[in-house]
Amino acid sequence: MLRRLALCFGLLFALSGCGPAAPKFNNADITGADYGRDFALTDHTGKPRTLADFRGKVVLIFFGYTRCPDVCPTTLGELKLVMQRLGDDAKRVQVLFVTVDPERDKPELLAQYVPAFDSSFIGLYGDAEATAKTAKEFKVFYQKVPGAKPDSYTMDHTAGSYVIDAQGRLRLFVRHGGSIDPLVADLRTLLSGN
Repeated sequence: MLRRLALCFGLLFALSGCGPAAPKFNNADITGADYGRDFALTDHTGKPRTLADFRGKVVLIFFGYTRCPDVCPTTLGELKLVMQRLGDDAKRVQVLFVTVDPERDKPELLAQYVPAFDSSFIGLYGDAEATAKTAKEFKVFYQKVPGAKPDSYTMDHTAGSYVIDAQGRLRLFVRHGGSIDPLVADLRTLLSGN
């Protein structure tokens, strides 16, 4: 009896290694994280949006603001290059830019700024409460830094991007300043169904 039990456990252990291997990503794999599950914001055309609206697409989500002097335009420019590298596969990827400066980033400004990088990119905004709730859900830091005049402030904010798979699950954290090639490869992996 003991011998049969040991044999059964041995078979179960051997079979457990027969499943598909987890994909290897270049960026930080955060699959299974219990945050970044949803948001309730408005896009730059005035349409209410949640993460479910983009189900079936891989989503890249970046938090920033339109008056950002360096990180935000650099990141959006790099994401445009990523989309170009993806070719036809880019139709299955959605880039979302969430403003952390709803006080100044009104829909009209987002509608000019965000699609200027790529016409498929969508700008998202909310009031102060919705912005704070979304940032908390995605573990994004942001803070107003006073300037010389009341309207000349800047915003410190998390500079990385998140990647959500076509099923709506948070999968990757992409650090700012890396090469676009690893991100393109990771997106292709996710688009292939992993």
